[in-house]
Amino acid sequence: MNKFLKRIENLEILYSFKVVIILTLLVAFYYIFIAADRYVSESILSVKATTQSTGEINGLSSLLNNGSFSNEDILFLKSYIHSLDMLKILEEKIDIRKLYEKQKIDIFYSAALESKQESFLKYYQSRVKISHGLGDGGILQVNVEGFDAESAYLIASTIVKESEKFINEISHRAAREQMEFAEKELLQFKQRYQKAKENLLAFQNKNGIFDPLKQAEGRLSLIGNLESKIAAKEAELLMMQSYINESAPQIVTIKAEITALKKQLRIEKNKIASPKTSQRLNDLAAQFQELSIEVTFAENAYTTALKAYETARIEALRKIKQVVVIQSPSLPQSAKYPEKIYNILTAFMVFSLIFGIIKFIRMIIEEHRY
Repeated sequence: MNKFLKRIENLEILYSFKVVIILTLLVAFYYIFIAADRYVSESILSVKATTQSTGEINGLSSLLNNGSFSNEDILFLKSYIHSLDMLKILEEKIDIRKLYEKQKIDIFYSAALESKQESFLKYYQSRVKISHGLGDGGILQVNVEGFDAESAYLIASTIVKESEKFINEISHRAAREQMEFAEKELLQFKQRYQKAKENLLAFQNKNGIFDPLKQAEGRLSLIGNLESKIAAKEAELLMMQSYINESAPQIVTIKAEITALKKQLRIEKNKIASPKTSQRLNDLAAQFQELSIEVTFAENAYTTALKAYETARIEALRKIKQVVVIQSPSLPQSAKYPEKIYNILTAFMVFSLIFGIIKFIRMIIEEHRY
């Protein structure tokens, strides 16, 4: 125990307050002469839809109303800004690696040692900080650090421009996919409509009938008239038979008329329901009705598909979504980081606290010595 206490006494100089001053001076030397100034360009972005519903759309076009939410777009945009694709664009357009590598004194923030793509991506992500705004999170605040004001502004401006292109491209891509789908459906319904019309025309030309339904209605009306005439003649015959001989010319004439009317009636009925299937007017009417329904359905489907295609075409030509630049990238007037005075005072307080703790421990040990 005594040996341990002697060692504590020998280290008294080391634990003196001079050490705190020396360490604080070293920290001050680092922040004043070595630490790299980091300028921050701030911008605030959001995403909003610029198109609204074009009204009530039925049928196929209802599939084209795929709404998207601002929060999802914001998350997409945030991921894209921190992505390797964005870093490659920045390397190609503004040589961002060179902008960061020109600072070599402060090794803690130097990009010269980040030779691998993965490590430089992490370095880039640490220099571009993204935070969500208040409320529903539909706002992104993008803070870009650079080692001079111009570099920070250049990087931030390029990020904003590429973000606008990204949102526009995914919006237009979705619209193009919708238009391609609508165009494909339109072509199918158009072909179906044309085929239905061709089948109807072929049926009319083959049978020499424009509208079997109307023709059947006419024949039914004729049959009704014939049956009425037959009934009237038969009634007249019965009346005349009550007071005229059967061989009288009047009776013979009426019987002949009744026979002729019945013969004509059978002919007309056979035209509607002939023993030959191909000649039956009712079968022809049923076939015609089926073909007409197919033409009407195909026409309605084609009209709906045409409306859907036109809607998709208009949306594809418009900017469905856009990046709203609430605050354009700023050109910083002074370095935001490091906060030299604050960091030096913080280091002094931490060293002083450590010194106080060690001093307190030493006092406790000395009290237990006696």
